[in-house]
Amino acid sequence: MTKMTPSEAFVETLVAEGVTDVFGIVGSAYMDALDIFPPAGIRFISVAHEQNAAHMADGYSRVTGRHGVCVAQNGPGITNFVTAIAAAYWAHSPVVAITPETGSGSIGLGGFQETEQMPIFSKITKFQTHVNRPDRIAELTHTAFTLAMAERGPVQINIPRDYFYGDIDVAIPKAQRIERGAGGPHGLDEAARLLASAKFPMIVAGGGVGFAGGAAEAKTLAEFLSAPVATSYLHNDCFPASHELMCGPLGYQGSKAAMKLIAQADVVLALGTRLGPFGTLPQYGIEYWPKNAKIIQVDCDHRMLGLVKSISVGINGDARLAAVEIHNRMKALNEPITAHGNRASRVAEIKKQKAEWERELDGMSAAGGSPISPRRALRELERAMPANAVVTTDIGNVCSVANSYLRFNQPNSFFAAMSFGNCGYAFPTAMGAKVGAADRPAVAYVGDGAWGMSLAEILTCVRENIPAIAVVFNNGQWGAEKKNQIDFYADRYVGTNLKNPSFAAIAKAMGAEGLTAAHPDQVGDVLRAAVAANKPTVVELMLTQELGDPFRRDALKKPRRTLEKYKDYTVP
Repeated sequence: MTKMTPSEAFVETLVAEGVTDVFGIVGSAYMDALDIFPPAGIRFISVAHEQNAAHMADGYSRVTGRHGVCVAQNGPGITNFVTAIAAAYWAHSPVVAITPETGSGSIGLGGFQETEQMPIFSKITKFQTHVNRPDRIAELTHTAFTLAMAERGPVQINIPRDYFYGDIDVAIPKAQRIERGAGGPHGLDEAARLLASAKFPMIVAGGGVGFAGGAAEAKTLAEFLSAPVATSYLHNDCFPASHELMCGPLGYQGSKAAMKLIAQADVVLALGTRLGPFGTLPQYGIEYWPKNAKIIQVDCDHRMLGLVKSISVGINGDARLAAVEIHNRMKALNEPITAHGNRASRVAEIKKQKAEWERELDGMSAAGGSPISPRRALRELERAMPANAVVTTDIGNVCSVANSYLRFNQPNSFFAAMSFGNCGYAFPTAMGAKVGAADRPAVAYVGDGAWGMSLAEILTCVRENIPAIAVVFNNGQWGAEKKNQIDFYADRYVGTNLKNPSFAAIAKAMGAEGLTAAHPDQVGDVLRAAVAANKPTVVELMLTQELGDPFRRDALKKPRRTLEKYKDYTVP
């Protein structure tokens, strides 16, 4: 036990957990601890808005595989975290939200910047802890860090602001990592037998493959079976795109090749995926989820097994280790592997479906002229994207269509807000990824509506020397919602048309680089120039107002009313 202040114990615990970067806005509630960040080797990155600090922590954690940490002033600073922590929850990101609270002696009196901070995060964190005594600050901080990684999700450490002061006797805990196993032997044996008997096996590689660092093991298993591989929705980086068995992503604006192939499967290995609804719903008019296939699901969270889709075998385990064990068990079986007998026809079918989808994509992406069609812009970006780039996507029409064009050979390269789908996600997440992986280009795809929520962070990039790149799709509209007004509300546009300034000019005024492309032939050049500049850059692409299909055709119904009765209505 050593005598020190709670602030010192807190910061030393951060150091013991490997923290080198923290995102947030300075506040008096935790300033005593903040004062010793620099001598402890912790970089504090001051942002423009607290929501973006938590998104940066998300991107940082996803690219590094480590904790991402954010902190802010009690009350309004902490409530600004909520949207980003919810996004981190659905992305399974081990974000640690440090939430200083009003002083312990005045809780409940309605003082300055006071609110109850624990209930707000209760449904969007994996673990919450309230420091109820100053001498427990190191212990409880350590527990939160341990569980963030073990349970793959955000945690909250709530600390009354007066508990940073005083003297305590404390021992700083060593960082603890809880190891996972491959799963139970019965489930692994059953999975091996099912796959060995499959005529058309297919693998769906999900986020758990990426979290576990299991892409190589998934590849080995796929090659043993000659099984086509799809990635789950918005996890395009969990299997190498250049591999002959990789068929692309499932879900909204995914790969038709992957969908047509999985429709033929008799056994599906869902490896490290919860099989979320948005990634298994029909697309392009294709009811692709195989109704009669046997499903083997591997997930490190037992609550996910069989939650969305009925399964034949559930394995509560690490995706990488499970892939290894299933492979080993199949090799040890004293019976032939059925899929080896028809390998040639299945591989031929994979090549056929992939070639057909590529031709269709080329046709959809061929339009020329100025302004640029969205699909042509996305194709040109794909062609110019550096092989080691990290790409983050916002929600919105063009960003979502990008799912058809984002292909990666390196893991931990593609980050989206997943099923939470909030605007303003992509750029701060790219910033956090750039801080965590300074040697990799970090590129955010952002619609012009969502860009209004992010552009202030250009100031942070300039001040903190974070050379992140924003590709802003400027088409003068909230495209996803406008598509609903076209399809369901007879082209009555309420709140969806935008009048934009030059975002490139704004970037230059803020001290960053600003580049504009208005013709398809310019798109690749401006992206390459942005990467080469190695400074904060806004790449503004001037697009047509062409729109892709809406997210959910079943989410809205045409109104059963006439607007005739409103013709003489005047606003009071």
